[in-house]
Amino acid sequence: MDYSQFGAMLPELIVLGIFLVVFLFDTFGGDGVKKILTPMTAILFLLSTIAIWILPSHSYEVFGGMYVNDTACKAMKCILNVGVFIVILQSAPWVNSDEQIMRRGEFFELLLVTLFGMYLMISARHFLLFIIGLESASLPLAAMVAFNKNRYESHEAAIKYILTAVFSSAILLMGLSFVYAFSGGSLYFKDIAVQIWSGGMSALLVLALAFVLAGIGFKLSLVPFHLWTADVYQGAPTAVTAYLSVISKGAATFAFFIIFVQVFGAVYADAWEWMLYAVLILTITVGNLFAMRQKNMKRFMAFSSVSQAGYLMLGAIAADGLGLASMMFYIFVYVVSNLGAFAVISSIENKTGYVNMQDYNGLHKTNPWLSFAMTLAMFSLAGIPPFAGFFSKFLIFTSVTGTGSMALYMLVLVALINTIISLYYYLLVVKAIWISPDTPKIESYRSQRCERVAICLCVAGIVFLGLVPYIYQYCVDAVGSAFIG
Repeated sequence: MDYSQFGAMLPELIVLGIFLVVFLFDTFGGDGVKKILTPMTAILFLLSTIAIWILPSHSYEVFGGMYVNDTACKAMKCILNVGVFIVILQSAPWVNSDEQIMRRGEFFELLLVTLFGMYLMISARHFLLFIIGLESASLPLAAMVAFNKNRYESHEAAIKYILTAVFSSAILLMGLSFVYAFSGGSLYFKDIAVQIWSGGMSALLVLALAFVLAGIGFKLSLVPFHLWTADVYQGAPTAVTAYLSVISKGAATFAFFIIFVQVFGAVYADAWEWMLYAVLILTITVGNLFAMRQKNMKRFMAFSSVSQAGYLMLGAIAADGLGLASMMFYIFVYVVSNLGAFAVISSIENKTGYVNMQDYNGLHKTNPWLSFAMTLAMFSLAGIPPFAGFFSKFLIFTSVTGTGSMALYMLVLVALINTIISLYYYLLVVKAIWISPDTPKIESYRSQRCERVAICLCVAGIVFLGLVPYIYQYCVDAVGSAFIG
């Protein structure tokens, strides 16, 4: 092996470099040095995101084709980095609180390790490397979910998450063992695709597809593999919940697309297209129906994220470059919209401890800025024009109907009906904030500077992402020069 090949993994090396700096400062730095740990991590991460963005757009294939870093992978990593930067900002008051201040370095270290694993998932073109990335992303997340060590709910959420992660990994590995047998002993995406092209459909392949879809479905909270989501989201610290709902889901969605299109694309119409139809209709519908019943804001956002996962995966139904570009743009919009909502939820919880929807009654009277930001986030998640969520849904629906298939039109019709249903529960939050006649429970307060910066970034993204075509065009260009066909 030529060690110069590691140079192609520059995004991963940058994340590992930040991890080492944070680890050394946290381990050997004095109290004065540790005070700057949070701003230092945020600044380093911002600089790393800019560095990855401006790197020359070359496609690298190293380690015998196991790892690929092309323009689409680079764009996806930049989108995740934006989300992680916002999470770092909005988590600052929590990690600097008296309860967590001694372990703030551990939080950032775990965050960076999970991001490193997600990078590997995105660039993997061999199932062994993909599993390494998946477990590197999943196992530290269990520790992050359990970070509030003095809260029983956090421990319960961590146990549920780790058991679900282990079970889903076992199912995924079972499916990959069938794929390994079918392909004649290879785990390379290209080799498996060649065997499928030459061998056609078989019972073993259908069984393998079902197991792989189930294993990845657990990671994405697709119905019926979603039952862990609400309890884990409610019990985990709010900053971790935000990270789980956006960054983890975005990386898994991109990896899902690459695996199913590049590896199993030859049997798209014969096998997994219909599997995915059923799963996506159930995911969007069940997520919407259960979100209506929630009073706890974190459980509310959990079922909202289940429904949004269904919309995200519509790009995989298109199974082409336009579908991947629309999916990446949807992920970017979802990052700013969902993190905008969680930034408000986190700010209120840190200040008052309130997390129920009725606690937001009359919020506009005491905290108009937070009310405005939450309203924009709800409008964007619901897909109300002219906010970014409307354009992301429009583009992903357009990519799905591009083939002209009647089945795809029916699928989009179901998704559109569910979009109308989602308006009801998103507007419940807006109603509580602006219309409820109750006396406000949350007193007027000024959120911390880092929280205000995070909210401003999200609001700017919600307003301008749909109006400025450059970001979507960037996704199209990145996919156009790298897509696997």
